[in-house]
Amino acid sequence: MRSKDARFDGWFFTAVVTTGIYCRPSCPVVPPKVENMRFHPSAAAAQQAGFRACKRCRPDASPGSPQWNERADLVARAMRLIADGVVDRDGVTGLATRLGYSVRQIQRQLLAELGAGPLALARAQRAQTARLLIETSTVPMGDVAFAAGFASVRTFNDTVREIFGLTPSELRERAVRRQPSAAPGSLVLRLPYRAPLCPADLFGQLAAAAVPGAEEWRAGAYRRTLRLPRGHGFVALRPFPEYIDCRLTLTDLRDLSTAIARCRWLLDLDADPVAIDDLLRADPVLAPLVDKDPGRRVPRTVDADEFAVRAVLGQQVSTAAARRHAARLAAAHGYPVSDPAGGLTRVFPDVAALAALDPATLAVPRARRATLATLINALARGEIDLSAGTDWRRARAQLAEVPGIGTWTVEAIAMRALGDPDAFVPTDPGLRRAVRDLGLPGTTSALAGRSAAWRPWSAYAVQYLRAAGDHASNRLPA
Repeated sequence: MRSKDARFDGWFFTAVVTTGIYCRPSCPVVPPKVENMRFHPSAAAAQQAGFRACKRCRPDASPGSPQWNERADLVARAMRLIADGVVDRDGVTGLATRLGYSVRQIQRQLLAELGAGPLALARAQRAQTARLLIETSTVPMGDVAFAAGFASVRTFNDTVREIFGLTPSELRERAVRRQPSAAPGSLVLRLPYRAPLCPADLFGQLAAAAVPGAEEWRAGAYRRTLRLPRGHGFVALRPFPEYIDCRLTLTDLRDLSTAIARCRWLLDLDADPVAIDDLLRADPVLAPLVDKDPGRRVPRTVDADEFAVRAVLGQQVSTAAARRHAARLAAAHGYPVSDPAGGLTRVFPDVAALAALDPATLAVPRARRATLATLINALARGEIDLSAGTDWRRARAQLAEVPGIGTWTVEAIAMRALGDPDAFVPTDPGLRRAVRDLGLPGTTSALAGRSAAWRPWSAYAVQYLRAAGDHASNRLPA
């Protein structure tokens, strides 16, 4: 708090009893006296204790705690589902059902670790969503209230005033002067992250594998369609030195918080790059790679089922061939959309639509067609769960049982869809090239043994090693 270290924004929040305000650690104001400080593990806990958000540092807009992406325990899984909007859509009972625990167990564990239960955590998220809609749109306040998930306009007004110390109208008036221009119907947001961030291979990999019609690189931004709980949307993500410029167009504004959470997940924006890089620098081979371009992230996905299908399509073929297979699938069976700002024409088909197809119509080799059909049916029936709150070990075991899915596919899905920071793909072609050029052990078993020193950040070591080569996916597209 005294050093105003932005690395810890989102890890905890500091409340000041004399002012009734809570802040992020990097708040630029003069730190208060120690005896007047109270520390809270979440914004929701600070709000429950009666503190309102600082107008200067806006602690509600901090990056999320990296713990929820690093861990696989009940609390981390619950936090990922809450961020994805499960409590607002299905209630606490729905959250408990997804996790396989009782409501009481979840309530107890969240209170013990975060100082707030699932309803309070969801309320804090609703307030942040409301603030974004107030400040980045001209949507009438009544519509903002219901889009953010509030049951009534009165509750919306009271909550905004209580947490931010301003009425909704006052928040909008303050934002008008600094709001960037946006196309009609779109929202312009700034997604914060912990520095440093190296965008080159993060966006390079997304652009290199982009499925025509569903994804594209245009005017310095990665753009794609989104399938969301209540409709579809478009997003454009463009890297800047201190934030990611995010431009969203949604068919239903109630999907805003979910869309933001999925975009943050896609770009791994809640990672703790300093902790990751410090550990990887201990390896003499990785140290110069980390020093050259610190802050590499793991490119993920906005739709885990989609990525799993695409991973199987990409087995034993080049990236270009995998794109062609996925593009044919999207063109033939995706949901058609109209994109006034670019060339997006399809939302990638969901597993329910794909499960209804005759497998013989899938234009892939017969063996892979059988694997794909088995995977799609298992995902559609819920026999394989790749959702935000899934247990990573169980998901790996379920995937491994599908005939034709090997270690490469399982670990690629674990890394990119499940978000396991320790996922490791020793047979990845890009990794194998880097291993050969850098003089690392060449056999799979020897390389797996070497990777033990990289735990729990093996997935990030893969990114540094892959980026060592001169490949188009390691650079920002032109």
